[in-house]
Amino acid sequence: MNHSQRIYKLIFAGVYPMYIQKAEKKGRTKEEVDAIIYWLTGYNAKTLQQQIDKKSTFEAFFNEAPQINPNASKITGVICGYRVEELEDPIVQKARYLDKLIDELAKGKKMEKILRA
Repeated sequence: MNHSQRIYKLIFAGVYPMYIQKAEKKGRTKEEVDAIIYWLTGYNAKTLQQQIDKKSTFEAFFNEAPQINPNASKITGVICGYRVEELEDPIVQKARYLDKLIDELAKGKKMEKILRA
């Protein structure tokens, strides 16, 4: 299974607690993690919980997202050895965007900067 296929099949509900844990270890909050997810995907508290409850794969999670933020293209840099702006697979790119935003949160960046305001 290649890198893209692995990301497609990841269960969002399995990764979500890790995002929260990573943020909380650095003194950030679940609310901030959720705000990042809402900003990137257009989900809200209810629709995000539905995705978690039905154990959506990353593929379904991003394909069913109400609206990917038009400013997502402003997310640049390297995460997990990949330059996010150069990733060609749209699902992989969105997953890495999310990784990058959570990483910025854990590194102490201000929310306005993370959300490309």
